[in-house]
Amino acid sequence: MIVLKATQDKVLAVLQSVAGIVERRHTLPILANVLIRKTGSQLQLTTSDLEIQIRTTAELDGDAGSFTTTVGARKLIDILRTMPSDQTVSLESQQAKLVLKGGKSKFTLQTLPAEDFPLVQEAASFGPSFSVPQKTLKDLLNQVSFAMAVHDIRYYLNGILFVAEGKQLSLVATDGHRLAFASSTLDVEVPKQEVILPRKTVLELQRLLSDSEGSIEMQFATNQAKFSFDGMEFVTKLVEGKFPDYNRVIPKNHKNSVTLGRVPLLASLQRTAILTSEKFKGVRLNFEPGTLRIASNNAEQEEAVDELDIDYAGDEIEVGFNVTYLIDALSNMEQEMVRVDLADANSSALFTVPDNASFKYVVMPMRI
Repeated sequence: MIVLKATQDKVLAVLQSVAGIVERRHTLPILANVLIRKTGSQLQLTTSDLEIQIRTTAELDGDAGSFTTTVGARKLIDILRTMPSDQTVSLESQQAKLVLKGGKSKFTLQTLPAEDFPLVQEAASFGPSFSVPQKTLKDLLNQVSFAMAVHDIRYYLNGILFVAEGKQLSLVATDGHRLAFASSTLDVEVPKQEVILPRKTVLELQRLLSDSEGSIEMQFATNQAKFSFDGMEFVTKLVEGKFPDYNRVIPKNHKNSVTLGRVPLLASLQRTAILTSEKFKGVRLNFEPGTLRIASNNAEQEEAVDELDIDYAGDEIEVGFNVTYLIDALSNMEQEMVRVDLADANSSALFTVPDNASFKYVVMPMRI
């Protein structure tokens, strides 16, 4: 039976959309495979890592009929990548194997039974669904994802908090040293729902979401989230645990504030970062009326000093920061201007966009 027949670019695009979560080495060999289910002329591809499951439906020619199997996802992609994009390729089933043909090439691949593929058990009841444009969610994720923890023992920090309430969707990420908050308005009112999406899910969504105005539909259950977009269904486990109260972390009413150009500030930080010590990455920021001085030094007793002219008339403050935390935030913003609110050398600084309450970035100072 010819399972599918289409040009290489079409087949590759469909496979790559589901294969991001597939680990090359897994304790369960079948999880390195993609589940292929043919019903009539419709082809459904599913991958899973037991935490996340991605399923997409595509119309790729071939014989009509019912058929299921599983085959190595990465191998299939690696082979397809070596073929020209406009070449017609076909996948045929032959005695418990799949044969991939393209031009004069032929590859015979081992399969594993579809019934052994562990599908994620979907939650019995999801909350009300709501949708936002894909671009909106992608932008929100980009604005906060860099602040996620990586392998923190406080596992609830290794992800992003989603809060849907009323007509607002807010995303929050923190690693304990910094916190990023971004929000957007929803078209519909939703009851309050709070979930923590795991880091791997966040990275996969960032990879899959497009800049289109096409919408993504979201539904949350107590231990699962479901996303539907572009003919794909994405189900993921949630991180259990209590996320820190982010409202308490965001400083209010700092008495000193300055608005300055984002690009000049970023460039100055990138220059001074070169001479920071590898371990601490510390820079000193001196705010004085009219001037911001940024300085760094390292164990070799090298030193960098850079100055920016700023419109500032507040207190003289010298405060130290991990320069990477500042560069991360400024690199992920697109606005021309950034506002910095400060209290003193020992308090967190708040970075915002002037006249825009939808983005907040808090970074703790460090002793240098």
